[in-house]
Amino acid sequence: MDLKSGGKTRFLQIHELEELRNHAYESSSRYTERVKRFHDKILRDHKDLRIGDLLLLYNSKLRLFPGKLKSRWMGPYKVKEIFSYGVVTIEDPNGASFKVNGHHLKLYIKGPVDPVEEILELHIPRT
Repeated sequence: MDLKSGGKTRFLQIHELEELRNHAYESSSRYTERVKRFHDKILRDHKDLRIGDLLLLYNSKLRLFPGKLKSRWMGPYKVKEIFSYGVVTIEDPNGASFKVNGHHLKLYIKGPVDPVEEILELHIPRT
């Protein structure tokens, strides 16, 4: 292979690599936009709060206490007022009210609790 044809081949390889990089960048951008739309849709759909709804508040300061199975959600609290940009005024059962970020809230679903428990007996396998 002479120098001229080798240079031409190398030039084509470099441009092919550049096209692959551009294609990967565009594909990554499309994926990011699609994931963002999906995430925003989920956030918007599940945060339809109304005055009087019962909510649970996420307690981020609970990490100092031991017990990984302890719930970090406190409540229920009642929605008193809703402001723009996701700020919500909630009221605890004692009547004290305070403002919190709406991202730290989730709806409290109160339902009947079935008192019947299922008991499974575990047997030790014989060897």
